[in-house]
Order: sequence, then C-alpha cells, then structure tokens
Amino acid sequence: MPKMIPCLWFDDQAEEAVNFYVSVFQNSKIGTIARYSEDVSKVAGRPAGMIMTITFELDGQKYMALNGGPVFTFSPAISFMINCESQQEIDRLWKELSDGGQIMECGWLQDKYGVSWQIVPVVLGEMMQDSDTAKTDRVMSALLKMKKLEIEPLKKAYAGQ
Repeated sequence: MPKMIPCLWFDDQAEEAVNFYVSVFQNSKIGTIARYSEDVSKVAGRPAGMIMTITFELDGQKYMALNGGPVFTFSPAISFMINCESQQEIDRLWKELSDGGQIMECGWLQDKYGVSWQIVPVVLGEMMQDSDTAKTDRVMSALLKMKKLEIEPLKKAYAGQ
C-alpha cells in the first residue's frame, strides 16, 4: 500500500462519486468497501450498513472515499491536476467532470460533488518553463482569458502569433 492516499470526505455520496470517477478515468477500479457497523453507526451518527469507506484507483493513483456526514465540504484549496496529452483528452475530461458542476477559470472546474480539478495540457508545463519571459508572459496572458484550456491558442501565444 502506498504511504500516502488522498481521502475524500463526502456526506453520503461516496459510492456514487467513486462509481462516477471510475467511469471517467481509464485504468481505474474500485477496491475495498467497509460499512458502518451497528456500534460504529451509533457513535458516528450514520446508518448501520451504509458504506463508511471505499478505496479506489484512478489511472493507478489510489484514493479513499469516506461517507463522513455533512460536517466538511470540498473547496478549490485542494484540487486534482490532470495532465493531458491532447485537446481531445482535455475536451472529454472537461465535459464529463464539469457536467452538473461548476466551470471556473484557467482550466479549473468543480465536479457535481464539489471536488476541484485542473484539466491541463502537458505542453503548458513545458511552455511555462521556458527561460524567455516574453513567451511565458504571452502564454499566461492567453491562459487567463480561458475557462477550458485550448492547446492551439496557447501554442500560438507561445510562438508570438
């Protein structure tokens, strides 16, 4: 087992969210499920038999989802960045993850469960590491005008077109 596994706290939608995420990402699967027992349900205030935790993998990264109640919610302060090789991959993930959620700026979105994602082209990281600040400034200026990131306009900005 990896040393660090992100744990996502849901009110009562852990199973629904995990099923959704596993359907969106390739090379993904559901792992183990633990349910609230009679004794633990009394202490936690959750129904006995309800899923307490569910482990899952998204493209090889392990996660855990917890049905912990309405005490905590997600915020954009923590997000999952997805590095995409193509515009087609960006478009697919953007469409699927933003459905029922909230579109934000600069490649960020919140899905219907409130989890924040950054859908980013790999080439953006390469462009932003250039030592020519005129190029990186143009790319950043183009990026700041976008919601979903578009590779071609970023490449044109980088090239000075």
